[in-house]
Amino acid sequence: MSTLWRQTEEPDPWFAAFLAGEDHLLDLQLVPHDCRASLAHARMLHGIGILDDAELASLEAGLNEVADRAAWGQFVIAPGEEDGHTAIENFLTVRCGEAGKKIHTGRSRNDQVLTAVRLWEKDRLGAVLAALDAYAAALGAAADRYVDVAMPGFTHMQAAMPTTVPVWLGSFAAAAGDDRRYVELALASVDQCPLGTAAGFGVPVIPLDRARTAAELGFARVQDNPMYAQLSRGRLETLVLAACAQVMHGLNRLASDLLLFSTREFALVSLPPALCTGSSLMPQKRNADVLELVRGSYHVVVGEETKIRTMTAGLMSGYNRDVQLTKGPVMRGVAVTLDCLRAMTMVLEGLEVDAAACAAALTDELYATERALALVARGVPFRDAYRQVAAAEAGKRTAG
Repeated sequence: MSTLWRQTEEPDPWFAAFLAGEDHLLDLQLVPHDCRASLAHARMLHGIGILDDAELASLEAGLNEVADRAAWGQFVIAPGEEDGHTAIENFLTVRCGEAGKKIHTGRSRNDQVLTAVRLWEKDRLGAVLAALDAYAAALGAAADRYVDVAMPGFTHMQAAMPTTVPVWLGSFAAAAGDDRRYVELALASVDQCPLGTAAGFGVPVIPLDRARTAAELGFARVQDNPMYAQLSRGRLETLVLAACAQVMHGLNRLASDLLLFSTREFALVSLPPALCTGSSLMPQKRNADVLELVRGSYHVVVGEETKIRTMTAGLMSGYNRDVQLTKGPVMRGVAVTLDCLRAMTMVLEGLEVDAAACAAALTDELYATERALALVARGVPFRDAYRQVAAAEAGKRTAG
């Protein structure tokens, strides 16, 4: 089956595939959400008299069948159908007859895909929040296991002052708390229903009940301005990935710490062998590849965000086909974030801190600031105390 919208002869197959891009593959993720939106839209059309009882029942059965097939991996989007929305309508037209031809009343593929994407984003951002909470809990549990363990703190990649494992890991838990607020902001921003805005100019003649469909789909509000519905595509995807990039930034920094601290030279922490890889050449090697992949994946997510931010800049208002290219980056960026949160949670659950190695790393010079402040507590001006301790430290190095 081919696209439903084409009014001229079928184009060259290569050209048709170029127009479709990845959509026939990516839209498999959107099929369940498109079915939900189409069910709500059909019920609304029934409520305003466009569909009769039998037609609604037929469409409900057909959409439930599509959703079931998709859940079992048995719903196929043919390349010639271009996208999942056409595939679903083709199925309904065959399955439901005239009712299948009516379901597109009062909507365009523009607001149809936008609604499915918004539902997908709400679902996936909810998953990011749950994964972020699990990661934060793993940080807290690891800190609790080593609540009394002191360790060096670093500035400029040099050992600087004593700190503790709870303070070190707690800094990343605090970052995760801020990251949660970024994700919540993104979730609140996408939680508006564009269904019924059609191609960006609303729907004349037919009195759509947009509030009804928004409520049935669980949206917090209706996206009122129809042109903004189209303008928001890409803008909100950028916001979603910006929130994911914030999450990934914290993971990136923790992965960097763990990579350094788990080296033979530092040996402050170790990862469970099951989470490490070996070398095809060197029998003794144990590599923390998982941390390197998490560290590098931050740049992947930022890259996907940048793709959307730049490809949608400079477009005039209204729908532009360029926004079709935003679907892949947002799906990949969110998926990478979820995978990395899960991976780092596993790492933290198996993380071991070597208390003896941490204690040995707390060498005398790390207490220099403490000694200076002890002098201040006895009445010595800070700058004088600073110089006295600095001179004493220099003397130790010379004597050594």
